[in-house]
Amino acid sequence: MFQRDTCCTLVPYFTVQEGRLNDFQALGPRFVEKTRTELGCLHYAFSYSGNTAHCREGYVDAAAVLAHLDNVGELLGEALKIASIQRLEVHGPAAELDKLRGPMAALNPQFFVLDEGIRRA
Repeated sequence: MFQRDTCCTLVPYFTVQEGRLNDFQALGPRFVEKTRTELGCLHYAFSYSGNTAHCREGYVDAAAVLAHLDNVGELLGEALKIASIQRLEVHGPAAELDKLRGPMAALNPQFFVLDEGIRRA
């Protein structure tokens, strides 16, 4: 028996200001520590390519995404003083994305509706 997939994935890319990469990377462990407390987080990690930072993150549903954004809001504010969001994708089922469109509008994300796939427990 399969249950309806509600998983949502955030795909943010940050452009870090020249000379500030070490400062941005120092925020990573703080983001991870705060996110570690979130029961709805499936995975969360940072990776880098030059001055581009990417946070790979997945959540059980839209409510978990919103809880995460609330939880790390202050840290995100710090990060955005030394970096800008180059691109933000949000992937998930249409019903879950509809719950995020309004609350995430200020971040100007691009929404991708989940079609077919598999998800292992």
